[in-house]
Amino acid sequence: MASTQSPVQEVTPVPAQAAKTRGQRGALAALLGALFLGNVDVAVANIAGPSIRSGLHASGSELELIVAGYTLVYAVLLVTSARLGEARGYRRMFLAGLAGFTVASLACGLAPTAPVLVLARLAAGAAAALMSAQVLPGIQLGFTGRARARALGLVSLMLSAGAVAGQSLGGLLISADVLGTTWRPVFLINVPTCLALMWLAWRFLPGGERQPRRIDLAGVAVLTVAMLLLVLPLTLGQDAGWPVWTVICLAASGPAFMALWLLERAVSARGGVPLVDPQLLARPGIAWGLAGQAVATGTYFAMLFTLALYLQQGLGKSAAYSGLALLSWVAAFGIPGPLLGNLPAWVRVLAAPAGSVILAAAFAGLAAVLWAGDTSGVLLMTLLGLGGLGLGAGFAGMLSHLTSSVPDEHAAGLSGLFNTGTRAGGVVGTAAFGTAYLALVHHPGQAARGFALVNVMLAVSALAAAGMAGLSVRRRDAFYLTGQPGGAGSVRQGTG
Repeated sequence: MASTQSPVQEVTPVPAQAAKTRGQRGALAALLGALFLGNVDVAVANIAGPSIRSGLHASGSELELIVAGYTLVYAVLLVTSARLGEARGYRRMFLAGLAGFTVASLACGLAPTAPVLVLARLAAGAAAALMSAQVLPGIQLGFTGRARARALGLVSLMLSAGAVAGQSLGGLLISADVLGTTWRPVFLINVPTCLALMWLAWRFLPGGERQPRRIDLAGVAVLTVAMLLLVLPLTLGQDAGWPVWTVICLAASGPAFMALWLLERAVSARGGVPLVDPQLLARPGIAWGLAGQAVATGTYFAMLFTLALYLQQGLGKSAAYSGLALLSWVAAFGIPGPLLGNLPAWVRVLAAPAGSVILAAAFAGLAAVLWAGDTSGVLLMTLLGLGGLGLGAGFAGMLSHLTSSVPDEHAAGLSGLFNTGTRAGGVVGTAAFGTAYLALVHHPGQAARGFALVNVMLAVSALAAAGMAGLSVRRRDAFYLTGQPGGAGSVRQGTG
């Protein structure tokens, strides 16, 4: 007689599952909070610039380093910071970055002179790179399936929130002039926030697997030189009038990156662990995806710069108006990520190229309304919001696609390349399109026409980014669209 007894199924105890969920939420709050803070500090220095200049009697070059030095150091150190997390433990490096950011923010807020503030901002950029580089590995190693997709979706929301807070909160704090401190609270407010995030990280972030290994110091040195040769002239050259040294540096950056590539191939060939892994870039679709995201991000930073020039110099609007005009963009940027995190994997894959197409449509729409004579107002804000929506969808889709396309042992390498690519893309985009705008506009009467032409160029660049994203998706994720296996990464994410 057959037994009617049901087989016993193992069930995870509810208290243990609840504790795991609380732990994941606490860890995610710490990681995303640090990402938020790092992004806020990019924007607040721009807002505080005039007050800093008058309060500390800073020269033009000092003010430029206060504003741009943070981003410069941040971009240069991201890849190295990601490798440090892999070798020394991402939790340890995350806490070290947070501690450094706390001290640097305090030094910024208390800086008695402009040179001291410059040094403190450079230190803050280094600390921000160290903590931010651990965010993607922390998510990739600590979450799986749908939970990972939702966590990655929140990354774009935090970047958006950071940009909004930097634009709005920074202005409010400076206007409030708390106890006559003018610009200082925009940096000092980081201190209690960092302490709270350090507690969360200490309490909830898992230790993670360390891979004790020697850091590729030769790779660190060559990458640092190559990034400085590229980013430094692009950051400072425009305001300096493109002196000869900027041209020499840019010309030398190409051979420097080639030397880095040859060095890393040699390190990999002899069984070492290169700083920039050629095998990672050789995986199907990775290089195209990284390039497409860098180009798309570059159009955003170019828009930031040229829109401010157009509104303030062309239309005579205030700096406050210019900052508020971009709120529709940065707010819309954060919408797609959380939504995509709850949708099927094939939708997330298609979002990468589709987002850049929407971005291109927004730029083309801006060019059209400017040619038609509508120079500002509701339609401008609406199209900016559409651009932010497209960029956010492309960012969230590509981030999900790339992290699902590589094994976990490549998490640190991917984090460094993704973050560095977006930062470098922003610097290159600002320099290239900013120079184009200034060449087209010689007096305020030409502002609308010049801004329209720049938007045409931005639309073409966004379409190029869509093509790169499409190549990345086609090469790696045919499984989602055709049902044919596309590799371990696709299957893993596809079953989420």
